[in-house]
Amino acid sequence: MITVLRLDHRLGRDTRITTHVCLTSRAFGADKVILSGERDRHIIESVESVVDNWGGDFQVEYDPKAIKVIKDHKKQGYEIIHLTMYGKHVEDVIPEIRDNGKDKLIIVGGSRVPTEVYELADWNLSVTNQPHSEVAALAICLHYAMNGEELNVTYPDGKMQVIPNNEHKQVIKNE
Repeated sequence: MITVLRLDHRLGRDTRITTHVCLTSRAFGADKVILSGERDRHIIESVESVVDNWGGDFQVEYDPKAIKVIKDHKKQGYEIIHLTMYGKHVEDVIPEIRDNGKDKLIIVGGSRVPTEVYELADWNLSVTNQPHSEVAALAICLHYAMNGEELNVTYPDGKMQVIPNNEHKQVIKNE
């Protein structure tokens, strides 16, 4: 089980990036996203619509208490992975993370990350030590964690499916 926690969503300011965190989480193999910060029903409904149209059983939830979410997951035995450019490099530690059999809570930062998040994390993980997008970091982390298997996932219950095509868009509707 891989859950992604998006910290400190701000209405009107973070809508696009938080939506991309959700879509990337789903596409790269996570099972669920928990949004914290300000409640945004539009994002939740939008992601639920994507799941309805494209398939799978991905979930999106809201919980305003991010630290409590982290502590609860830690008590349940989840490995806590905080994505930060200040952490250990993903390639140096991903075999240990991927192969230990633990469920994962991957934390994606927001406008400000409390020090307590760094302290609660089992891993403060970086994909690069340069400024970069949290969405890119999440995609790379999930790609390594899934060992590349997520690139071949299809959802038979999806109403829509992309047919790879070099010349034009091709989407079929499954009935």
